[in-house]
Amino acid sequence: MIIEKANANDSGVLTALTISAKAYWGYLPEQMELWHDTLIITKAYIETKCVYKLIIDSMVVGYYSFFFEREGTVKLDNVFILPEYIGKGYGRLLINDFLLRLKDTNAKTVILESDPYAENFYAKVGFRKTGLIATSIKDRYLPVMKLAVNRADDDKKEAW
Repeated sequence: MIIEKANANDSGVLTALTISAKAYWGYLPEQMELWHDTLIITKAYIETKCVYKLIIDSMVVGYYSFFFEREGTVKLDNVFILPEYIGKGYGRLLINDFLLRLKDTNAKTVILESDPYAENFYAKVGFRKTGLIATSIKDRYLPVMKLAVNRADDDKKEAW
C-alpha cells in the first residue's frame, strides 16, 4: 500500500474512480449524467492541484485532492474511495496523509463541501459543519465543513 502524487496520466483512472464512488451512494443514473462533467478529473486539474492516490496491489483504490484557496486556507476538494474499499479505514488513511502533508505549510484551516452521505465520515475525523450550500437538486444541500490545523495550542483537535 502506498500513497503517492498522481500524474496527468492518472486522469482516466481517477475519473472512473470518482464516478464509481459517487454512484455508490445510490444517485439515479439521470443525476449522475447531469454531474458527469463535474466528476471528470482532467490532466490540467492534476497538474494544477495537489492530487494524491492510494495504490493497493498495483491498483488505484482511492485519492484525495486539495489546493490553497487563500492565505492559510486549504480546500479539500475530493476524497474518493472505490466502493469495495469503503468502510475499511482507507478514507481515514487518506485524511491522515493529507493532514501530514499540511504540517509544514502555513495552513490554518481546511474547508470542504461534503456530499451529504459523507458528512458523518468527516465529522468522525474532526471536521465540524459550519453551514450549507444549495445544489442543483431541489431541496438538496451540501454541508460546508471546517477543520483547524497546525495550531500550537494544547486544545488542538487531532483528526485521527
